[in-house]
Amino acid sequence: MKLINSKAEQDFRIELIKSKDSLFGFGSRLLPVLKKIHPQMTTAYILDWIPEQGEDIYTILIDDAIITTIELEKNGAVEPIIEIATVVQYLDGLARRNQIQLAVALDLVRDDMLGKM
Repeated sequence: MKLINSKAEQDFRIELIKSKDSLFGFGSRLLPVLKKIHPQMTTAYILDWIPEQGEDIYTILIDDAIITTIELEKNGAVEPIIEIATVVQYLDGLARRNQIQLAVALDLVRDDMLGKM
């Protein structure tokens, strides 16, 4: 998908940068889990976060090729439930709005991997 610098894309960009800052910030419970699953991870952006009563469900873009969904218990008593898909698999049936978000996230990842940020 070609980005056109629309208002929606700009909003996603701001939201995604905040998600990365939160993920890599002090006290993140999610980062150690991601590093264990993807030890070669260079960068990551949270695409979706669903807070539930006993757990949080995160969908994360890892580098430029992997989508990882993690169900993380709030009390840490249960091992996280992890699903991994390729970007192509994740795109299948994805709503247009989410396709735009993913395209922006991929653009940010490419910038990160080239050392532009």
